[in-house]
This record gives sequence, structure tokens and C-alpha cells, in this order.
Amino acid sequence: MANISIQNVYKNYGSLNVLKEFSLEIEDGEFVVLVGPSGCGKSTMLKILAGLEPASGGRIFIGGREMTDLAPGDRDIAMVFQNYALYPHLTVAENIGFGLKMRKVAKKEIATRIKDAAKILAIENLLQRRPKELSGGQRQRVALGRAIVREPQAFLMDEPLSNLDAKLRVHMRAEISALHQRLGVTTIYVTHDQIEAMTMADRVVIMKDGVIQQIADPDTLFRKPANLFVAGFMGSPGMNFVSARQVDGKAEVELLGQAVPVDADPGKLSGAASSKGLIAGIRPEYIKLGDGPLRFEVKPTLVESLGSEQYVYFSADEHAVPAEFRADDENRKGLIARVQNAAHLGVGEAVTLSLDPARIHLFDAASGKALN
Repeated sequence: MANISIQNVYKNYGSLNVLKEFSLEIEDGEFVVLVGPSGCGKSTMLKILAGLEPASGGRIFIGGREMTDLAPGDRDIAMVFQNYALYPHLTVAENIGFGLKMRKVAKKEIATRIKDAAKILAIENLLQRRPKELSGGQRQRVALGRAIVREPQAFLMDEPLSNLDAKLRVHMRAEISALHQRLGVTTIYVTHDQIEAMTMADRVVIMKDGVIQQIADPDTLFRKPANLFVAGFMGSPGMNFVSARQVDGKAEVELLGQAVPVDADPGKLSGAASSKGLIAGIRPEYIKLGDGPLRFEVKPTLVESLGSEQYVYFSADEHAVPAEFRADDENRKGLIARVQNAAHLGVGEAVTLSLDPARIHLFDAASGKALN
């Protein structure tokens, strides 16, 4: 186990800069997730950390030792890939122990480590099978077992669950989290799935276009997003965005046709208002059925029932903001309320919704930065 220090690492492919000045300090035993849309640079950073790609600049330290120019085999890390990369002609036991065999570890030690890893992963009864006889989840466990027996300083995982079906992904992410708690090995995990990031990580690194947008624990990312991109990317469904206007230079804004007090510096609001304006963010789960401090009437344009809750879509009309600010889905129109324990709501039937003004997020439309 070891701490990891990534200092000003960047990566260029000719004139294309895909990773820009990436710096991150990871504590010994921490589980850190890199998340973002395709092409944001998260997998590139993982490959650089593993030594599979050379950095164009910057330095990497693992356990206090500089690894920047070392070969992958000299870094004492283990990787788990999206492709399980199992040898089809070898048994499960042989696949798990293959790396140790190549390092000429004693046969008795290899057998002991295979047995211990199989017990941890509950695949003891599969050791004599071959990959073609395994399910997707079982193959993933074998890939994890191959990493565990290495007893590395750190695990690097590159979208290891993306080939599994939805139900199995939920099960396997719980298993990986439990495995981390048991082994305590420093882990960097790459995914495009923000639900995986929120449920598994000690800290999440959100990336966009090769740049870190925010580094924080999942709760902080959800409650205090640093900018519009983070606010829209984290959460399912993503945050609603509507236009807002400051009222008479005070800590008060007008949105959805009503003036409401907000927890924000009036000076910051005035500065944003004098530029491109203000954008208010409202999470779907904070919109409730019935009366409340900020009340409005809507007619749903679509209602999706998930059993215990319903997604209620409704028009934002003149309060809608341009698509460039809807970071989660540029094609989404209108707003969404995520309501629970409600009788079925009909499309086109008037319904009263409300929210607490304290739950409103405010952003500068010009910079995208959070104002409260």
C-alpha cells in the first residue's frame, strides 16, 4: 500500500492537448474515482500512471518513489481492465497465478496466494474451470483475483464493470467496495458512470476536456458543485437549470416568476447579473408535491413511473436556459421533478409543486462558477 502523488502531468498528441496539468494527491488506502464524459482524459491519466503511456510532462510518485519514467513492471501496481484479458486455454487458477509464474515466484507461494484470493472472491469452486465456462461476473472476479495475488502498492481499474449488465454491475460494484475495505489497498478507478463514482469513492475527481473540474467526496459534489458542469453531471436525473434575475441588488433572485431570498453574496450576484446573467440550479429530488415556501403550478408533459417514485417532466417556458448549460443532456427540454409516494400523475393535469429556496444553486452564466 502507498500514497500516490501526481504532479502537473500533461499529455499531448502532436498539437492535441488531451490532458492538461493534472495534479492529485492520493492518501495511502484511499479509493479515488476519475469520472467524466468520453474523451475527458481519465483513461489517459490512468495509462500514464500505469506506465502504458508516457507523459509529455510532469512527475509521478508512488510510495514516495518517483515512477515517471519506469516501465510498468517496475511500478508495483496491478491493473484491472474493461476487457478481462483472460487466457482462454488456462484454468482459472492458472490465469490468476500467471503473473506470479512469469516473475518466477515459488510454486508453493503461488498456490497459497491463489487459494487466498479465491477465498476472498468466493471462486474456490471455479479454480479448475476455463474462462469460456464462466459468466461475466465470474470472469471479472478472476481478473480481480489476478490483481490481488500481485499484492501491489496500488490497484488501477479502467471501467471494469462496463461489459456487465445493469443488475450485475450493481452487485459487482458492491463487491469491489467490500474488497477495498477488506484489503485497504490504494485504488484509482476510472468510469464514465457517475452512479459508480458516487457509490464507491472516498473522493471523486470530475474531469472535462482534460481538465479537473472538482475534487471532493461524493456528498460535497452533490451538495456544493463548483460549477455548472459538475452540477449537471452529478445526479440522476441531472440538475434542472433555469434563468434567474437578481432583485434590486439584494440577496434575492427572481425565478419561475417569483422573488425568493438566497444564500449568496449580493455583490457576486450583481457581478454575474451585469455580465451574461444568473442561472439557478434545482435538483429534481428537491422538488416536492404540494405547498411549500416556493410554490408553482405545472402541467406535466410526461410522467415516468418507477414504482416507488415518479419522474415528472414539465415545461420551463420562458425560464429555460440555453442547451449549452444543460451539461447532463443537451437534448433535454423542460424540467424534471423526482417525486416519491405519489398517486399516479396524469399528463396535462394541473399539479402543485414546491421547493425550499435554501436548496437553490446559483451560477454565473459567463464563467459557470457557483455563487452560493
